[in-house]
Amino acid sequence: MRQDQITAALRIVKREIRQWEEPVVGGVARESNRDPFRILISCLLSLRTKDKTTSEASARLFALAHQPATMLTLPLQKLERAIYPVGFYRTKAKSIHAICRRLLDVYGGTVPDSIEELVTLSGVGRKTANLVVTVGYGKPGICVDIHVHRISNRWGYVNTKTPEETEEALRRKLPKQYWITFNDLLVPYGQHLCQPVSPFCSQCKLTEYCDRVGVTRSR
Repeated sequence: MRQDQITAALRIVKREIRQWEEPVVGGVARESNRDPFRILISCLLSLRTKDKTTSEASARLFALAHQPATMLTLPLQKLERAIYPVGFYRTKAKSIHAICRRLLDVYGGTVPDSIEELVTLSGVGRKTANLVVTVGYGKPGICVDIHVHRISNRWGYVNTKTPEETEEALRRKLPKQYWITFNDLLVPYGQHLCQPVSPFCSQCKLTEYCDRVGVTRSR
């Protein structure tokens, strides 16, 4: 994909994803009026977990508490029961307690709005940090998960080996007007159409733009 094609490609993606449900963190953001804390926690829960499971676990947890101070009062076992069966739920429960404690001790109960500070929180990597910054605070950032990494390389728009390298490459190349929405666009596209193995290329409207890098089998 050439640089001059990215605008047209993303316009098509934006139109196509209207047929599918929005990713779970986007739903949490909309329902919570873009509360950075709930975005942070739901994103943490979503790691290695299907959207439906994450959505249900987030709803159960936020019904019990949706602020750092009140969430920290939940016994660890109660927190674990609320978020089960998300992946690594015991580890995530401990991380949630640690995050709440640090937010209260260091940030006065407020989620920081910089990637550098967010990645100091337990269990928070650059993907989650970028999502909080962009969705929660509306600040420039590029959230790169497995879908963004895979599709950006499959298109031939970048040539990278890891999500971290993809973020760096996109920060250099992707027009800034698309930074915040890039993840929102590519995640549902990757979940439903541009899948890791055997993507639905016959149904894709981006064939004239996509280099199909690494695609050996498709539907």
